[in-house]
Amino acid sequence: MSGGVDSAVAAARAVDAGHEVTGVHLALSRTPGTLRTGSRGCCTIEDSRDAWRAADLLGIPYYVWDFSERFQADVVDDFVAEYAAGRTPNPCLRCNEKIKFAALLEKALALGFDAVCTGHYAKVVDGAGGGRELHRAADWAKDQSYVLGVLTAEQLEHVLLPLAETPSKAEVRAEAARRGLSVAQKPDSHDICFIPDGDTRGWLAERIELAEGEIKDVEGNVLGTHPGANAFTVGQRKGLRIGTPAPDGKPRFVLEIRPKTNEVVVGPEAMLAVDELRGIRPTWAGRPVPEAAELLRDGRAAGEASLSFPVLAQVRAHGDPVPARALLELVEGPDGPDGAPAPELVVRLDEPMRGVAPGQSLVLYQGTRVLGQATIDRAHSLARPDVAASR
Repeated sequence: MSGGVDSAVAAARAVDAGHEVTGVHLALSRTPGTLRTGSRGCCTIEDSRDAWRAADLLGIPYYVWDFSERFQADVVDDFVAEYAAGRTPNPCLRCNEKIKFAALLEKALALGFDAVCTGHYAKVVDGAGGGRELHRAADWAKDQSYVLGVLTAEQLEHVLLPLAETPSKAEVRAEAARRGLSVAQKPDSHDICFIPDGDTRGWLAERIELAEGEIKDVEGNVLGTHPGANAFTVGQRKGLRIGTPAPDGKPRFVLEIRPKTNEVVVGPEAMLAVDELRGIRPTWAGRPVPEAAELLRDGRAAGEASLSFPVLAQVRAHGDPVPARALLELVEGPDGPDGAPAPELVVRLDEPMRGVAPGQSLVLYQGTRVLGQATIDRAHSLARPDVAASR
């Protein structure tokens, strides 16, 4: 129970369904002031009090479980490490993967509970071929299946999502008001919860050693300097402070971050368009599609690839899915078990996407079903030489 309206109504519906429900609030920091407060917050002291009041009204036991050390290691430290490596992570997705449906679920199962119930807008259904599948919620405007794309087949067996069929957030608020829940009109939380003032660049500057470096165009010409490459992200336009204007007078955008050389590569907006994405460490939300399952089962050598399969590709929580074809390719690398080739996800888009950054999560769908996800390692255009070729 985060202290918001969604989890409060989810708990209420679980009670109505006859489940034996226990409310749990996650304490993610032991230091007051290190998490956002007010309407922009998540899992703060204020939120724990709101969650307690909701649990008290529902007549269910309520506990606060301390996951601050796991959150620091698996979410905050990971966020810093990804930026230090020149990638742009999604901490909310990582929190779902490592905390809410790993650490929390592990403890719940160990204590004898059957499932973790949350207020996420997504749906878990029984698959036609056995096992459970993750699908989009009925309210696509509030759908949160993207940030749950990291859930595994084993985790889906122990997930309960009571808001799956709710047609709108307005209905959830109205239901909360009818039930007398004090959080009925509480604003949604947003932004990164562990950056109190919302200044991501300033927060990172205190944790990553930033050094002045060069801003270059795609031909390698030096256009200016920057305070530290790690504080930039692909697609960024503001804060470049380039003294030399572009020949056409149009703004430049960040095309690539090069942490090893501390360089930022910029160029015209058109060069942000990419049509091939490569993702590492893919996982499957349920059974893998037959094409991928065959490759993984056979344990073939590096360089071999699966047959391609149709997908919808999404790279942002509220981004539009793009039709594409995907395949798995086995590559040599440190991610494979015992030195074996590791699968890499290759997605070729029917329509280009703009501003896709390494580190973002690539989630694949077929219809409303979530197939799985991977972390984007590389995004480029097949129609032109890759920016990296100019190094």
